[in-house]
This record gives sequence, structure tokens and C-alpha cells, in this order.
Amino acid sequence: MSLSSTLSHLWPFPGGIKLTSNKTLSNQQSITAAHLSQQLIIPLSQHIGQPADATVKVGDKVLKGQILGYAHGPVSAPVHASGSGIVTAIEEHLVPHPSGLSSLCVFIDTDGYEQWTDCSPLISTEQNISELSNEQINEQIANAGIVGLGGALYPSAVKLRTAEKMHTDTLVINAAECEPYITCDDVLMQRRPEEVILGIMLIKKIVGAKQCLIGIEDNKPEAYQALLETISGYNSETHIEIIQVPTRYPAGGEKQLIQVLTGKEVPTQGLPMDIGIICHNVTTAAAIYHAVYRGEPLVSRIVTITGGAIKHPQNMEVPLGTPIRDILNQAGMDESKIEKIIMGGPMMGFSLPSIDTPVTKATNCILVSKKGELDTPPPAMPCIRCARCSDSCPMSLLPQQMYWYAKARDLEKVQDYNIFDCIECGCCSYVCPSDIPLVQYFRYAKTEIWDDERERNKSNIARDRHEFREERLEKAKAAKAEAARIRKQKLAKKKALNDQKPLEEAKSSDRKKNPDKPDSADLIQEAIARAKAKKAQQQSKKKNTDNLTEAQQKKIDEINERRRKRSEDKKSAT
Repeated sequence: MSLSSTLSHLWPFPGGIKLTSNKTLSNQQSITAAHLSQQLIIPLSQHIGQPADATVKVGDKVLKGQILGYAHGPVSAPVHASGSGIVTAIEEHLVPHPSGLSSLCVFIDTDGYEQWTDCSPLISTEQNISELSNEQINEQIANAGIVGLGGALYPSAVKLRTAEKMHTDTLVINAAECEPYITCDDVLMQRRPEEVILGIMLIKKIVGAKQCLIGIEDNKPEAYQALLETISGYNSETHIEIIQVPTRYPAGGEKQLIQVLTGKEVPTQGLPMDIGIICHNVTTAAAIYHAVYRGEPLVSRIVTITGGAIKHPQNMEVPLGTPIRDILNQAGMDESKIEKIIMGGPMMGFSLPSIDTPVTKATNCILVSKKGELDTPPPAMPCIRCARCSDSCPMSLLPQQMYWYAKARDLEKVQDYNIFDCIECGCCSYVCPSDIPLVQYFRYAKTEIWDDERERNKSNIARDRHEFREERLEKAKAAKAEAARIRKQKLAKKKALNDQKPLEEAKSSDRKKNPDKPDSADLIQEAIARAKAKKAQQQSKKKNTDNLTEAQQKKIDEINERRRKRSEDKKSAT
């Protein structure tokens, strides 16, 4: 079958908590369109990885969907204009981020015409996606600037290419949307289910998954029914199952949903692809549909605007770069009631540094609470070691131990407790009777570890560069010495040749002048031969002491005896 209401068996995940959803505030209305703002502020970094490189300059006229910045590096995504108008500035501006930092943004003064650039769809709804190659689809997704819209912001094309190479068996579509207040995914599935299903089919084709499991919490009956009816219109070969899972926070966590649907656990500090699974969000699937079937880049997204200080809670289709102040005013923000303005939900969201920051690809919800609506924890008290944090942790970690080591800044110890497996869901902080902001400590520790790692990498790079330089200089010195030796050897040979050359030339010249004159070498040999002959002749002559008479020999002996005695007398006298 291509659909089902539930699997025969669901697996539980550890920990988790039951929360009041507060979703009916905003999920009962249709999706409304945001009013076009006079100015759009579009950050060039709306994704994990390197910011896009600006391709426009001040004064340029741009069309809706026109590229403003190309992807820079292997993990990056392009950014597009979400409205037509004139580029008036390219400068730093405050962006919605927990750090409260600024980022390079393109400012567009809109002209109100909303004129689109040329869009090039790959396929129509009447055609079969089997006619397209995976590379065609992935290139279209990459050019459209699509990233993970469930919060990860990882460039989708990069993720899909990796999954394709790793032969993924199962595609999990995250439709749980477990955070309180947020309903943008819920309303998307209710109102535009076909976009979701067609996008899912494209993803499934790229990664080559044999099956697709859509996990949706059981508190979204309208969305579930809409998907069920839509997929029933396709043949049974789609192998897509829609599964309702119990509503328990954080069932929408990637690792938790995979465990609930498949019973498989993603390894520590690992990825779903390590166990043959890839997970995508329903809003990402819809964005992929728009890129392939309509040729439209990612220039807008659905944003939930809700909370007690909003007169008309709703879900709004908002062009990226729209100032948050504009959409809050459109939804009826009552400034007299405001206590907090949070981007995201109450568990994992963060307070906005300013409502003049722009909507980005990461903006899924703006929660404007009234006084007393959200709990404001009192000052933290000492830990009483009750272990409630451990019991509620969906990753089976030990938050109490992580807290102690993070507080002591013992970064090695805190890593021993797998701090990077923490998904920062906030369950531990929520149940802590001492109101310790545990997640803040964990974020601090992660940041410190990353900073230390960056410094180590810098030191390693500097050391490697120094060692390489020393090695290069040593090689250059050795090469120079060898060159000098060879040069000296060549000079010696040349000198020897030069010394021998005049002699050879003299010999040659003498031979030419006196051809009958013997060579000097021959004259030398002749002289040596004459000397040897003379010596031999002398040795052959008889000595004057040969053939003496007896009387002569006796006289010589007497003379020799007298010489000997004189010599001895002289020695005795001295």
C-alpha cells in the first residue's frame, strides 16, 4: 500500500515531556499573504556554511527571483531577490540570531510591481519525474537556494547528493512539528498537500530510497487527512506511508522521529545516513516542488505569528527580507501587552534583538507573548541532584554531570559526556526544580570547545607552515650546495682542458712546421733508453780490484787494516 494510518508497531524514545500545544491559536485560518514592505533587507548568509558572494551593486534594478549572491564554497547556497526594485545599499545589518550580531545584507527599495525574472520549470504536473535525471533535479534545487527549513539550514542539494552516494534505503519526512505554538508546517499540509507530496517524490527519486515514512503527530488530524487523501490519488508504487505518532515533545527531533518510526538509533555524533536513512522537513519538500515544477527559487516562506499579544494569530506567506515589525503590525501586535518576542517556539527559540531584523529562511515562527503567558524562571538555585533532567533527556545524556563540568569549564570532561549529542531541546531546563538554565550552560560549553578547536587549528596550521618553510629552506640550501659542487667540478674540468689545449696546439703546430722532426715524447723515450744502456755498459766493465796477484791483495788488506785502526784511535781519543 502507498498509505497507512499507523505502523503496526511504533518504538518509544527515551525521556521527553508533555507540553500544552497552544496550536489552535493559529492553525484554524488559511495562509495569508504578507503586505509588500517598502524596503527588503536580505542577508547574504541564510544557511549553514559560507555566505553567498554578492553579485549586484548599489543602484542596480533587480527583479523578483533574481540572484543576489552566488553560493561560495562547497557548503553554501545562493540568495535571491524576494521583490523587484532598486538596490540601495549593501552593508552590515542586525539579523535574527541568538548572538545579536550583524551580517552583510542587500537592501532593496521595492517598486510595487512584483515583476518576476524568467522562471524555468523542469517539468509540469502532467509529466512523469522519471523523465528527469537526478543531476537535473539537484542542480535546480541548488540554484534555487533551498536549505533545510526545519531549522538546520543545511543546503539541501549538498545533503541530497551525499545521500545519493550513500545508497539511502529510507526517506523520513518530518511532519511532527512538536514545538508549542508553531503551526506553519501544519497549515502547509492542510492547505497545500499536493506540493508536499510531489516534493517528497522528487526527494525519494534523488536518494533512491525504497520507502518513505511521513511522521506526523496525532494532534494534527486535518493535516493528516489532507495528506492521506492527496496520496491516494497516486499509484501504489510510490511506497509512501503516513504514520501518526504520539504527541510528546521532542518527537519532532530528527533522531527521535527516526527512532519512533524505524526503531533504529542514530549513532553518537553520527548522522541518519550512517544507518541508511535521510530526513527532510515537509516545508523543504514544498520548496523543492516550487523549484522543479515552477522554476521558482526560495524567496518566501510561511511564518506563524502568534502569542497573547497578537490580535489576529495566523500563518503568513512572507517574502524573505521583510522587516519583522511589518508582519507583526499586519497581524495586530498590541505593544501594551508585550512581554517577550521570540523567534521560534518557547522551548528552543530565542529572544529577538530587535523587531527591525528581517525574516530569513530560518524564521518559522514569531511568538509575541503577553505578560504571564510564558514562564519566567526565578534565579537559579543549587542543584539538588534529583535526576529529573536525566529522566527527561531524549538523548539519554546526563545533564547534571554536563552542567557541573561546563560550569567548571572542564571542556575535556564535558565532551566525555557526549555534549555534542545534546539537541538543546530544553527538556532538562523545563523540569529542573532549581530553575538552572542548563541549555545555556551547554551552549556555552559547545561554543568554548569550538573556539578552542579553531585556535588549535590555527596553531597547527602555523606550525605546519613553519615546518614546511624550514624544510623548504633546508632543501634549497642542499640544492644550492649541490649546484656549487657541480659548478666547481665543471670549472676544474674546464681548467684542465684549457691547460692541456696550448700544449696540444704547440705539438700540432710543431708537427706542421717540421713533419720529419720526431715528437718530444719520442725524444724523451730515446734519452731514457740511452741512459739505461750507459749504465749497463758501466756495470759490465771490470773493476780495478779484479784479477789481483796475491802480493797486491795482501798490500791492499794491510792498507785497509791501517785505516781501520786510525778510525778506532780517533774514536778512543774523543
